[in-house]
Amino acid sequence: MLKEEKVFKDPVHNYVHVQDRTIWDLINTKEFQRLRRIRQLGTSYLTFHGAEHSRFSHSLGVYEITRRIISQFERNGYEDWPQEQRLVALCAALLHDVGHGPFSHSIEEAFGMFHEDWTCRIILEDSEIHQVLQRIDPALPEQVAAVIRKTYAYPIVVNLVSGPLDADRMDYLLRDAYFTGVNYGTFDIDRILRLVRPYKDRIVVKESGMHAVEHYLLSRYEMYWQVYFHPVTRSSEMVLRHIFKRAKELYLQGYSFRYFLEPLDALFEGTLTTTQYVQLDEAFVQTAFMQWINEPDELLADLCQRFIERKLYKYIEVDELNAEWLCREWHAAGLNPDYDIMFDSPSDNPYDVYRSGDEPTQQHILLWDGHDQVMELSKKSDIVRSISGIRRGNHYIYFPMDKLQAVEHRLTDEVKRMFLQRKN
Repeated sequence: MLKEEKVFKDPVHNYVHVQDRTIWDLINTKEFQRLRRIRQLGTSYLTFHGAEHSRFSHSLGVYEITRRIISQFERNGYEDWPQEQRLVALCAALLHDVGHGPFSHSIEEAFGMFHEDWTCRIILEDSEIHQVLQRIDPALPEQVAAVIRKTYAYPIVVNLVSGPLDADRMDYLLRDAYFTGVNYGTFDIDRILRLVRPYKDRIVVKESGMHAVEHYLLSRYEMYWQVYFHPVTRSSEMVLRHIFKRAKELYLQGYSFRYFLEPLDALFEGTLTTTQYVQLDEAFVQTAFMQWINEPDELLADLCQRFIERKLYKYIEVDELNAEWLCREWHAAGLNPDYDIMFDSPSDNPYDVYRSGDEPTQQHILLWDGHDQVMELSKKSDIVRSISGIRRGNHYIYFPMDKLQAVEHRLTDEVKRMFLQRKN
């Protein structure tokens, strides 16, 4: 334990309290400090100008929620909470996002990477984080990585950090709502935290907290459609992925970049080491984009300029998506169907209880009656039952309006009506 408690002033939780030397040492590693240079919401700052908050602040928030829950368990002496797992849970909560790359999920999709894999590599391989954990217990790095992989021997620890009502979701909903300036993500976290309980190998909620959990799930639903799936954000993400795609194509073709720094070569070749991966942050990537605006390759230069100057693709929403036909039309008009048109069909299931075979998934939330009975949330809540298993989805088509207008004379009347003769 620290001789004196450390605190971080936080706009969501008021204060983040650090009492353990291990947690303090982890925060001060270079791998964790790197998260200050990774935005929590990727490219959403181009849609919501206040969304400049980082993975660093989110990770501290997830740690603080986990700390509060565990403190409540310990204070009340709940037997179903394995007290010896306290440090493992706190470390996993703090480090759960340490493997995120620049612009988070966009770079993952572009290069087929998963931040959970990189998180585990940073924890297990030669890093300052690994050294801190190993000093406490040689087994601790693998234990923390197992929580991230959801294979840990104590499912209740996994459920606390990553589950249907976990510290991660609770923090990012509140934090993202705060920094985007919307009201959708707010819910009564204090009531939920007072009423969560350890029950056998799961985290459950006392029955009297049902309405607070309903509010949490509805907040999540609204945040996905109003913030996370916002079409302008999706447009910027697509342009970003296409920059990565084009740069990789050029590199593999032997193109000579005017501006090129390591470890971009390893990124394009898929041979990144953990040391190289940690060098990648958003400042690095945006610097490359700014320089690539001057590249001789017109496609790469155009994409980079669009992203840096926020000249994004326009979009239309359609009921049905005929991508094959549209790609043919684009090609016939002299446009590049691989880069000048993009398709997106985002979907979200706000509360997934039953799938094929009517078997309950790990996404269900259990209510506890205060004695020895538990009930799945949708069995009790009409509100949750009404949204269970419903998957909503829209179809969007994204395109560069300036390029489309330049070839208007080559477009069919049907394409003109869809894209040019409607309000965008």
